[in-house]
Amino acid sequence: MTVRRLLALPLLGALLTGCGIRPTEVPTDFGPAPSRVPCSLTATDQSAQSSRGVPVQVFLLCGASLVAVDRTVRVPEGTPDARRRVIVAQGLLDQLAAAPSAAERSAGYTTYVPGGTNVTGPAPKDPEDTLRLSTPPSRLTAYALAQLVCTLSDSAATEGDGSVILGGPAGGPDSGPPRRYECTDEVRDHPGSTQPPSSEVTDG
Repeated sequence: MTVRRLLALPLLGALLTGCGIRPTEVPTDFGPAPSRVPCSLTATDQSAQSSRGVPVQVFLLCGASLVAVDRTVRVPEGTPDARRRVIVAQGLLDQLAAAPSAAERSAGYTTYVPGGTNVTGPAPKDPEDTLRLSTPPSRLTAYALAQLVCTLSDSAATEGDGSVILGGPAGGPDSGPPRRYECTDEVRDHPGSTQPPSSEVTDG
C-alpha cells in the first residue's frame, strides 16, 4: 500500500499542473518601474521654470535634436523697441546658459551655451536688428550655435522670420561684418552635424 501511495504522488502533481494549479508559487521579477519618457515634460515641470515676465521659448538639446521649452524674460515697461530687442536677447542667452531644471535633466535635456556671454545692439554700419555677441559665433560649438540661432531667430529679439543677424564684439579683432543665420529643420534635427546656413550682410 505504501508503494502505491508513493507512485501516486507524481501523478497527482501532474494533474494539478495540467489544471493550471501550481504546487508552489515562484516569485517573478518584472524589472524596475517605468522611468520618465525621454524629452517629455509635464505642465508642472514647465511652470516651475517660468516666472513673471514675457513668455519665451529656448531650444535645449535632448537626445540628438533641439527641443523648445518654455521660459520667461523680464522687460521693463516702456522700453524702446531697439533696447527691448537687446534685453530679450540677453535674457534668452542667460536662460540658455543656465543649467536645466532637475526635471529637465531627468528627461534628458542639456545645454551647450556657455555662461558669461553678453549681447549688444548693432554697430554704426550694421543693420538695425543686428545682435553683437561678446563671444564670436565662429568660436561657439556647433550645438551652442544651433541653440542660439534657433532660439533667437523666432523671438521678439529679431524680426521673427526664422533668421537672426549675429556678429562678434564690435571693434574687436573678431568683429568683422555680421552674418544672417537661419534655423532650419535640419539644424533642429541634427544640430551637432548641420551648421546653420549663413550669409554675409553688409548694408546697414
